[in-house]
Amino acid sequence: MIRYVLAASLLATPVLAKETKEESCGYQAQVIQAIQQARLDRVKQADVASTIAASNPTWPAQYNAAIPQFVPWVYGQKMRDLRKTDLGAQLQTQCLENWDKIQQMQKELKN
Repeated sequence: MIRYVLAASLLATPVLAKETKEESCGYQAQVIQAIQQARLDRVKQADVASTIAASNPTWPAQYNAAIPQFVPWVYGQKMRDLRKTDLGAQLQTQCLENWDKIQQMQKELKN
């Protein structure tokens, strides 16, 4: 399931030419962690994007496009699992491992 979310994220967050894969995957991990924290803080699902925006996140603005795609997935997780699992770290690992495949998918979609 995280692979589907990862692919959706990367397709929604085009990488800037100056960003390395480590930076891009790190920003995506931050987005997931912010959504996960919002869920743990019991923020209503409809309010997640505005709540995160109000916190002045440090990632580039284009990564906000992934928030609506990630919210249903994170909010679909059981709270007990969210308390024990760092979804951001998992996503970052998956992102780094699958970077080349995802970049190829992006190229194919542009054509």
